[in-house]
Amino acid sequence: MTLQHALFSFNGRLGRRDFWFWMMSWLILMVADFFFASQLWITYQTAGFALVVLLWPTAAVLVKRLHDRNKSAWWALLFVLAWVLVAGNWAAAVPQTWSWVLGRLVPSVIFIMLIIDCGAFVGTPGTNRFGPEPEDVRFKSA
Repeated sequence: MTLQHALFSFNGRLGRRDFWFWMMSWLILMVADFFFASQLWITYQTAGFALVVLLWPTAAVLVKRLHDRNKSAWWALLFVLAWVLVAGNWAAAVPQTWSWVLGRLVPSVIFIMLIIDCGAFVGTPGTNRFGPEPEDVRFKSA
Protein backbone atom coordinates (compact mmCIF):
# COMPACT_ATOMS: atom_id res chain seq x y z
CA MET A 1 0.00 0.00 0.00
CA THR A 2 1.39 3.38 -0.96
CA LEU A 3 1.33 6.38 1.35
CA GLN A 4 -1.10 8.11 -1.00
CA HIS A 5 -3.51 5.16 -0.81
CA ALA A 6 -3.10 4.95 2.98
CA LEU A 7 -3.96 8.62 3.54
CA PHE A 8 -6.55 9.35 0.86
CA SER A 9 -8.45 6.13 0.13
CA PHE A 10 -11.16 4.59 2.28
CA ASN A 11 -10.71 1.10 0.78
CA GLY A 12 -8.66 -1.69 2.26
CA ARG A 13 -7.17 -2.40 5.66
CA LEU A 14 -4.45 -0.80 7.77
CA GLY A 15 -2.38 -2.46 10.50
CA ARG A 16 -1.76 -1.17 14.01
CA ARG A 17 1.78 0.03 13.34
CA ASP A 18 0.73 2.26 10.46
CA PHE A 19 -2.30 3.45 12.44
CA TRP A 20 -0.06 4.54 15.32
CA PHE A 21 2.44 6.09 12.91
CA TRP A 22 -0.33 8.31 11.53
CA MET A 23 -1.78 9.12 14.97
CA MET A 24 1.63 10.20 16.29
CA SER A 25 2.25 12.27 13.14
CA TRP A 26 -1.20 13.83 13.52
CA LEU A 27 -0.51 14.64 17.18
CA ILE A 28 2.80 16.32 16.35
CA LEU A 29 1.16 18.36 13.58
CA MET A 30 -1.69 19.42 15.87
CA VAL A 31 0.66 20.44 18.70
CA ALA A 32 2.73 22.49 16.23
CA ASP A 33 -0.42 23.99 14.71
CA PHE A 34 -1.84 25.12 18.05
CA PHE A 35 1.57 26.26 19.31
CA PHE A 36 2.03 28.52 16.28
CA ALA A 37 -1.51 29.84 16.69
CA SER A 38 -0.98 30.54 20.40
CA GLN A 39 2.24 32.44 19.63
CA LEU A 40 0.33 34.44 17.01
CA TRP A 41 2.73 33.29 14.28
CA ILE A 42 -0.32 32.13 12.35
CA THR A 43 -3.95 33.15 12.62
CA TYR A 44 -6.56 30.97 14.24
CA GLN A 45 -8.25 30.69 10.85
CA THR A 46 -5.05 29.19 9.43
CA ALA A 47 -4.85 26.81 12.38
CA GLY A 48 -8.45 25.79 11.77
CA PHE A 49 -7.71 25.27 8.08
CA ALA A 50 -4.85 22.92 8.98
CA LEU A 51 -7.27 20.95 11.15
CA VAL A 52 -9.71 20.64 8.24
CA VAL A 53 -6.93 19.59 5.84
CA LEU A 54 -5.93 16.77 8.21
CA LEU A 55 -9.53 15.60 8.58
CA TRP A 56 -9.61 13.55 5.34
CA PRO A 57 -6.40 11.55 5.91
CA THR A 58 -7.33 10.96 9.55
CA ALA A 59 -10.76 9.68 8.53
CA ALA A 60 -9.19 7.45 5.85
CA VAL A 61 -6.71 5.94 8.32
CA LEU A 62 -9.43 5.40 10.93
CA VAL A 63 -11.80 3.74 8.46
CA LYS A 64 -9.09 1.41 7.15
CA ARG A 65 -8.11 0.48 10.68
CA LEU A 66 -11.76 -0.26 11.52
CA HIS A 67 -11.88 -2.40 8.37
CA ASP A 68 -8.88 -4.35 9.67
CA ARG A 69 -10.86 -4.99 12.86
CA ASN A 70 -13.72 -6.23 10.60
CA LYS A 71 -15.93 -3.30 11.59
CA SER A 72 -17.93 -1.04 9.34
CA ALA A 73 -16.85 2.53 8.64
CA TRP A 74 -20.05 3.63 10.39
CA TRP A 75 -18.18 3.17 13.68
CA ALA A 76 -16.12 6.22 12.71
CA LEU A 77 -19.25 8.30 13.26
CA LEU A 78 -18.61 7.86 16.98
CA PHE A 79 -15.66 10.22 16.51
CA VAL A 80 -18.00 12.72 14.86
CA LEU A 81 -20.43 12.36 17.77
CA ALA A 82 -17.61 12.98 20.24
CA TRP A 83 -16.50 16.13 18.38
CA VAL A 84 -20.09 17.43 18.29
CA LEU A 85 -20.41 16.85 22.02
CA VAL A 86 -17.14 18.67 22.70
CA ALA A 87 -18.09 21.61 20.48
CA GLY A 88 -21.63 21.96 21.81
CA ASN A 89 -22.63 24.67 24.26
CA TRP A 90 -24.33 22.47 26.84
CA ALA A 91 -24.37 25.11 29.61
CA ALA A 92 -27.53 26.72 28.28
CA ALA A 93 -29.32 23.44 27.58
CA VAL A 94 -28.75 21.34 30.69
CA PRO A 95 -27.73 21.78 34.35
CA GLN A 96 -24.06 22.34 35.20
CA THR A 97 -23.23 18.72 36.08
CA TRP A 98 -24.79 17.34 32.90
CA SER A 99 -23.02 20.01 30.89
CA TRP A 100 -19.68 18.60 32.05
CA VAL A 101 -20.80 14.99 31.48
CA LEU A 102 -22.05 15.67 27.92
CA GLY A 103 -19.25 18.02 26.95
CA ARG A 104 -16.23 16.30 28.47
CA LEU A 105 -16.82 12.87 30.01
CA VAL A 106 -18.83 11.19 27.23
CA PRO A 107 -16.49 12.36 24.40
CA SER A 108 -13.44 11.27 26.42
CA VAL A 109 -14.91 7.80 26.93
CA ILE A 110 -15.72 7.56 23.19
CA PHE A 111 -12.19 8.64 22.19
CA ILE A 112 -10.53 6.25 24.64
CA MET A 113 -12.76 3.37 23.55
CA LEU A 114 -11.97 3.89 19.84
CA ILE A 115 -8.25 4.42 20.40
CA ILE A 116 -8.04 1.20 22.42
CA ASP A 117 -10.10 -0.70 19.86
CA CYS A 118 -8.10 0.56 16.88
CA GLY A 119 -4.69 0.81 18.49
CA ALA A 120 -4.44 -2.11 20.90
CA PHE A 121 -6.35 -5.02 19.41
CA VAL A 122 -5.01 -7.15 16.58
CA GLY A 123 -6.87 -7.02 13.27
CA THR A 124 -8.76 -9.92 11.77
CA PRO A 125 -6.29 -12.61 10.65
CA GLY A 126 -6.51 -13.54 6.98
CA THR A 127 -8.98 -12.10 4.54
CA ASN A 128 -12.13 -10.46 5.88
CA ARG A 129 -15.04 -8.72 4.13
CA PHE A 130 -12.88 -5.62 3.55
CA GLY A 131 -10.00 -7.36 1.81
CA PRO A 132 -6.77 -9.23 2.45
CA GLU A 133 -4.51 -8.68 5.44
CA PRO A 134 -2.93 -5.22 5.45
CA GLU A 135 0.51 -4.74 3.99
CA ASP A 136 3.03 -2.20 5.21
CA VAL A 137 2.75 1.33 3.88
CA ARG A 138 5.45 2.21 1.33
CA PHE A 139 6.47 5.78 0.68
CA LYS A 140 6.97 5.10 -3.04
CA SER A 141 5.13 2.81 -5.40
CA ALA A 142 7.08 -0.28 -6.40
